[in-house]
Amino acid sequence: MSPTESRTDLQAVEQLHTSYEQIKREIGKVIIGQDKVIEQLLISLLSSGHCLLVGVPGLAKTLLISTLARVLNLKFNRIQFTPDLMPSDITGTEIIEDDHASGKRMFRFVKGPVFANIILADEINRTPPKTQAALLQAMQEHEVTAAGQTYKLDEPFFVLATQNPIEQEGTYPLPEAQLDRFMFNVFVDYPSEMEERDIVKSTTAISQVELQKALSADEIMQFQKLVRRVPVSDHLVEYAVQLVRATRPKEPTAPEFVRNWVNWGAGPRASQYLILAAKTKAILEGRPTPGPEDVRFAAYPVLRHRIVTSFNAEADGVDTMEVIKRILETVKEKA
Repeated sequence: MSPTESRTDLQAVEQLHTSYEQIKREIGKVIIGQDKVIEQLLISLLSSGHCLLVGVPGLAKTLLISTLARVLNLKFNRIQFTPDLMPSDITGTEIIEDDHASGKRMFRFVKGPVFANIILADEINRTPPKTQAALLQAMQEHEVTAAGQTYKLDEPFFVLATQNPIEQEGTYPLPEAQLDRFMFNVFVDYPSEMEERDIVKSTTAISQVELQKALSADEIMQFQKLVRRVPVSDHLVEYAVQLVRATRPKEPTAPEFVRNWVNWGAGPRASQYLILAAKTKAILEGRPTPGPEDVRFAAYPVLRHRIVTSFNAEADGVDTMEVIKRILETVKEKA
């Protein structure tokens, strides 16, 4: 990289940091609290990843996503997943219509709701696997195939799927291979007492909020390319890889508690996402390169849905969060 390109990238990092502060201010006009969730959503978007949001109903997940789309000036669609939803309800369908010029009937593809920049897949585990797969294919390929024709999706393309952790009756849990398509598993928690008071005050009074646009689609795509250019040291890559390998019980270097509590660990995609998330977090905060604290920050949302615990863990009252915490304490960064 030439000195000129380096200076340009450093200016872009400063611009992104300024935009990030503006985005938080604008979203804060509508959403009270949830700062960590907002940060994780932006990291995932700028890393070209997707998010799985887990939280009970009524925590303003839909409002948060639609507000984010407005602030970023992106097209937003919400898909309510139900047991009778068909793949064509997501991707689109072909209809027959009359061509008045020729007098013949022709097929025309009508694009489905997946053709937007930000997609909220509400309660993705309430629809059968065939319909889930239609969305997950679009997430992976950024395109849709119908009747032999391939249609590119709008860029940037960002999917946020929600799951309710309470009601599991009548659901179709996502298989591990499909869960792995999501960069982050983001836990949306209850607000604090003070935040809840502010929420009640603001939502039970007359309020009209004017949101300022902070970024455009083109700027977001430029920042996504910037993330890839952020330099990262070899020892940080090594640290991320060692963390992920420590989740696998069959690894010779796996800690004893992992062998006891884990059936399956995370794959190589987790290592990639740890580094991408670390890079993005660093430049969001105005730093030109990431450090080990950025990798540790990313460990929970990246690994939470990629570790399958055993019956021993259940018997000991241990969940994936405890396993990740122990791994972070055990695996040390090499100097």
